[in-house]
Amino acid sequence: MNYKVIALLVMCIALVAATGCTSLSSGSSASPPVQSMSDNSVRYATEAKMSYAGSAAPMPVPTMAPSVSGSETSIIVTKIIKTASVTLEVKDVPGSVETLKNIAALKGGYISSTNVQKGYNDQLSGSVVMRIPQAEFEATLAGVKAIGTVKSASTQGQDVTEEYVDLQAQRTSYQNQLAQYNEIMKKAVKVSDVIEIQQQIDRVQTELNRLDGRIRYLDSRIDLSTITVSLQEPEPVGGDTGHNFVATINEGINGFFGMVDAIIVLFFVLLPLIILGAAGYGIYRWRKGNKPVTVPAELTEKK
Repeated sequence: MNYKVIALLVMCIALVAATGCTSLSSGSSASPPVQSMSDNSVRYATEAKMSYAGSAAPMPVPTMAPSVSGSETSIIVTKIIKTASVTLEVKDVPGSVETLKNIAALKGGYISSTNVQKGYNDQLSGSVVMRIPQAEFEATLAGVKAIGTVKSASTQGQDVTEEYVDLQAQRTSYQNQLAQYNEIMKKAVKVSDVIEIQQQIDRVQTELNRLDGRIRYLDSRIDLSTITVSLQEPEPVGGDTGHNFVATINEGINGFFGMVDAIIVLFFVLLPLIILGAAGYGIYRWRKGNKPVTVPAELTEKK
């Protein structure tokens, strides 16, 4: 009876041992050993101490790499120079110029230049250059077209974003150089060093002034769009104006006097030739008159 109990216990122990071995083998194959972060930190610190042992240089401290998110990326604002050219046919050029001045003032802009001139048949024409805030460009252009009959219209957009960004980068670089030169100037002792540093400061300041001028020019062109308006009155129609006999008579008189003027000019141009011809003809007549008359031999024999 005791032997049976002992044999049964041995079998249970063997069964439990086999199950434990199976679980250990499956667990070890499922997940490979992973080195913990604390182990890495310890290894890095140990290697760093070994590398910088006996050196006066400070031991670098490991830092976390900064994370870059899409929201933190810099946004480049597009810089566009907008211009437009419009040709309008209007009944009253001076009145249209005043209307354009009012439109520019209402939109927060101004008139850069105006020109009104009289042409053929006392027909007036003119041109107006408007500077309008870019936000009001489209609305102003629509208002300009509404004051007359549009003969032609065109708009242009010049993208200067790349140039603008490049100028800003150059400006920042020169500003940093200027600050460094000023710091060096404070520590300069020799006169030669002071002169050399001052030359560099003048050079950098000149470049800064040039860049600032270009940036201000671009800002002006970007912030204030340009609209050039050409104005012209309609061509006169013969049925509306009627035939003008006085104008016809005046044109005839002008033509008559023009012909007389042309004859006088032609006379004085040919006068040397006339004088030479008359002199030659006079010499010919004189020589012919002084030549002795010869009697034919037949008449002499008959006598």
